[in-house]
Amino acid sequence: MPLQMEIPALQRFLEREFPQVAADFHLEEVTEDRLILGLRVAERHLRPGGTVSGPTMFGLADVAMYLAILSHLGPVALAVTTNCSIDFLRKPEAGSDLRAEARLLKLGRSLAVGDVLLFSQGVAAPVARAGLTYSIPPKR
Repeated sequence: MPLQMEIPALQRFLEREFPQVAADFHLEEVTEDRLILGLRVAERHLRPGGTVSGPTMFGLADVAMYLAILSHLGPVALAVTTNCSIDFLRKPEAGSDLRAEARLLKLGRSLAVGDVLLFSQGVAAPVARAGLTYSIPPKR
């Protein structure tokens, strides 16, 4: 399926629809097979012990999959997460940004299923793995 939105359009969508968090993220790559999204880790993303919090990692995985879906469907703001399972594999590197690699496994008319691997910048082994399902609203 050809892309409906590429990096500039996805970034504008994020800034328009989610201005409260858009500056935290930067799109690195969008292809038919995957989307790579970076998170600029700041003090507010940390938990006691100086590591990135679980909710922050969940949010990165969720936003990456959402944008991967939109890259194929176009600006469907009402697509929503219906399920997410996340495995925290290792502690993210202190003081490093995170990178999400999202891959769509199925994009149907009403459901999308995908997986996301999260990495600390510059480290080969993933820090988390998430499986997500989204509900896609019917076309009008």
